[in-house]
Amino acid sequence: MQVLNVDRLHDFAATDPATLLLDVREAWETALAPLRLPGVAALQIPMRELPARLAEVDRSQSVVCICHHGARSAQVVAFLMRQGYPRVYNLAGGVDAWSTLVDPAVPRY
Repeated sequence: MQVLNVDRLHDFAATDPATLLLDVREAWETALAPLRLPGVAALQIPMRELPARLAEVDRSQSVVCICHHGARSAQVVAFLMRQGYPRVYNLAGGVDAWSTLVDPAVPRY
């Protein structure tokens, strides 16, 4: 599994303009602590809904999966890899690490 550290997310997205930030948290979590990167496409699909909504995730994009701490997104990365997605990454530490290490304006919960 490919892992991306929070301090490298900006650089990664800048080098790959087709990056998709796939937020697999529940809607209430995303509303409470949104993680947005200017110029980076984002899609919020709760982990439990992903199998039914898989067609919304473009296989041609690099997909960075995010959740609260990185556990759910790791499961999603494994699922997407089994579905044949070639470039999927787990954001290590998730939104909590992002808030702690990169952007303290994103609330911790």
